[in-house]
Amino acid sequence: MAVSPKLLEILRCPECVRESDDAGELTLVKGVWLVCQTCERKYPIRDDIPVMLIDEGTRWQNTPVAALPDTPPEPAS
Repeated sequence: MAVSPKLLEILRCPECVRESDDAGELTLVKGVWLVCQTCERKYPIRDDIPVMLIDEGTRWQNTPVAALPDTPPEPAS
């Protein structure tokens, strides 16, 4: 099961939306990543659930989209 298009329309990057309601639009990448078009944070989707924690998105922020794994690894402990 993938992220529904309706959910993708309303989800926004939690860091960027603090600054502006119009910021933080997300794009689905590889079917398992939500990439913020404003700040480039990357939020994994695990077990069909988007992990929208700022720390998790920041963890992947400097990783190029092409270098993102096809399956998000488990959270850092």
